[in-house]
Amino acid sequence: MRKVQITALALVFITAFSCKQAKKEAEETTEEVEATVDEVVETIDPEVITFSMEPKSDSNVNGEVVFTENEGEVIMRATFTGLDEGEHAIHLHEKADCSSADGKSTGGHWNPTFEQHGKWGSEDGYHKGDIGNFTATAEGTATVEFATDEWCIGCGDEKKDILGKAVIVHQGTDDFTSQPSGAAGARIACTGIIQ
Repeated sequence: MRKVQITALALVFITAFSCKQAKKEAEETTEEVEATVDEVVETIDPEVITFSMEPKSDSNVNGEVVFTENEGEVIMRATFTGLDEGEHAIHLHEKADCSSADGKSTGGHWNPTFEQHGKWGSEDGYHKGDIGNFTATAEGTATVEFATDEWCIGCGDEKKDILGKAVIVHQGTDDFTSQPSGAAGARIACTGIIQ
């Protein structure tokens, strides 16, 4: 009987020690995994900036623009209300200055490479601010999504850095051929990209 008690007691100690060891190893592994996850998150943590659009040229257009930079690509996501139904142009302009009532204080399209105006990606040339056209619903709402590795947020490269620029929505459509800006009509919403 005494041998059975000693054997049982030995098994309890072995089990307890094994559990403690397993728990310690599990905690160490968890800590290692958490540290690795933190390192990965730090390296891919995206840069995100958000701006509100303000109406211009006596329009009722409002909206929000979000720029996210991650792994060398900038994604622009914009949502709008108060638009007329149909197509409208959207561009980046050279100055983050929405002070004028008509939005013209933003200057022309952002064109750091001195190209002709055109459709984004055209072999004949295009401005870095030539985003293109989008369509508003009958309710006057629209969402625009655009992604490129030709922009950056705060990188300091004057040919890529969108800080200090403005987002402009136009009343009409960009024809992609008229110089220097596509004959898109009045500037009806504006936001300056300032961080």
